[in-house]
Amino acid sequence: MIHLGYAGRHHAHPVPAAPALEVRNLSIRYAGAEEDALDRVSLTAEIGSRIALVGPNGAGKSTLLKAVAGLLPTPPDRVRIYGNAVGACHHRVTYLEQRSEVDWHFPITVERLVMTGRYVHLGWFHRPGPEDRRIVLTALERLGLASLAKRQIRNLSGGQQQRALLARALAQEADLLLFDEPLTALDFETQEAVLAVLRELHQEGKTLLMATHELDRLEADFDAAYRFDRGRVRPLA
Repeated sequence: MIHLGYAGRHHAHPVPAAPALEVRNLSIRYAGAEEDALDRVSLTAEIGSRIALVGPNGAGKSTLLKAVAGLLPTPPDRVRIYGNAVGACHHRVTYLEQRSEVDWHFPITVERLVMTGRYVHLGWFHRPGPEDRRIVLTALERLGLASLAKRQIRNLSGGQQQRALLARALAQEADLLLFDEPLTALDFETQEAVLAVLRELHQEGKTLLMATHELDRLEADFDAAYRFDRGRVRPLA
């Protein structure tokens, strides 16, 4: 599937002095499961911080990111984004899913895919304007995809797919960015290109929450890290 942004146009203002993200004692269990996917998870991401989520597949990292993005139901007051409830400020949060979760045979061009990052600002029934097209073009150029703008996404390589998803996230102009394994199965050149953009976003004051297996990069590229294990989480020293 392809997430086409968020249709609800909620634009609540940040609560003064609130962190970008605060998760408190959050538990989530999928229907039919015998154990919680998240078991009383708590963590905080201050504005402008870079947080790594590490742990094996199935440990709960993706579940947390989807909950923060508003893609999974959460109990009231367990997740606060800039002091607001999930869903109160969709325009400030963008979620970059794993490439394997995207239907790359969907009949859409690279440019149109990146434009879906603007839908949270437009709503479903408003057409993109010149400013939206400028933002999309800037995102494509930033990721080296401007020459592929009219190409169908089914014809992209794996590295180009990841760049396109990141360009869509940039086009939303969100403040809190949620990345689910953005470096997995990428060649060195594409990894470095993605990491360069992430560093630029950090310099711009964005808050980054990223699930990753790249443990050798934790000290250099993140301000804090949390280890997930069977739905539970603890800070890494």
